[in-house]
Amino acid sequence: MQNPTGVLELGKEYPPPGEDAVIAELERISVELLKRDYPANVRPARRDAHAKHHGCVKGKLSIEADLPIALKVGIFKEPRHYPALIRFSNGDRHAQDDTKGDTRGIAIKLLGVEGEKVLESEKHEQTQDFTLVNHPVFAIRDAQDYLELFQLLIKGGNKLKFFFPGINPRQWRLHEFKIATTINRKKIISPLEIQYWSMTPYQLGTGAAKFSVKPQVVGVAPKAIPKSPHYLHTAMVNHLATQEARFDFLVQLQTDPYRMPIEDPTIAWDEAVSPYQKVATLTIPPQAFDSPEQMAFCENLSYSPWHSLPEHKPLGGINRVRKHIYESIARLRHEMNNVPYQEPTDSTI
Repeated sequence: MQNPTGVLELGKEYPPPGEDAVIAELERISVELLKRDYPANVRPARRDAHAKHHGCVKGKLSIEADLPIALKVGIFKEPRHYPALIRFSNGDRHAQDDTKGDTRGIAIKLLGVEGEKVLESEKHEQTQDFTLVNHPVFAIRDAQDYLELFQLLIKGGNKLKFFFPGINPRQWRLHEFKIATTINRKKIISPLEIQYWSMTPYQLGTGAAKFSVKPQVVGVAPKAIPKSPHYLHTAMVNHLATQEARFDFLVQLQTDPYRMPIEDPTIAWDEAVSPYQKVATLTIPPQAFDSPEQMAFCENLSYSPWHSLPEHKPLGGINRVRKHIYESIARLRHEMNNVPYQEPTDSTI
């Protein structure tokens, strides 16, 4: 609910009035955009974001022993190993050349996670997802701003008009423009050698946190960026042919509801105030993952931060947008591709 007093509390959401209607319109436009991008003669229909994957690999998340009591929540409550399916991707809504600057994403699906989940339609599934990208903050502030961007996209407008909608400088979104420009200029050598952040906050018990995964080893891949349009896939194939990849899974606790807002993911949470703490290790063993069957399996997987235990419920306006759009798009995409929409289990990998 909206906060009438202006006094913020740790771990609390404050949805603005009218947000449900904004999200419903966003959902409608998202469905229309996907149908427009993928007419009946264009298959497979891909995701509306992170359309191009570099591969899905098998791994495990190993929870640390002797964590502080504040971090012993949800999947982190005891030391154990979770099987994982990990998807690496480019962020654009179209499958573009890897040499272009873009967001790079990692999506982690844990298997064998007991307990009822947040989504009513999937409350008995045994998966927990985490979605992260290679930048700590998001370039869109809230659902209303997201709607204005999508209204521009559906009309075929230039994205710059979102950041500079008129001649009045007071209407410019300079802060968001700087974030988007930084993200879209990023070029990387390998998806296995960069740090990723959740950007948006999540429940951690009664509090809130952001997540990050950071590689333990860098400098394995060649230093020069290849000219191949699919070199990020090749970098993963070459790396995992002979050696593992390991990431530290990190948690940053919200300690100040004003300087670390829930409802504005364009604001970085100061690591000097609340440093990231390691809670687990993500290990990807050497493997071959680029068979046609496994690449198709990767294409058909769905990831959403709302595939979640209540202890890790997504928080904030952008995540409330994701709840509806991710599910609608995933179901529509699977219907268009004539494949079942279902969560994997231990027995399917």
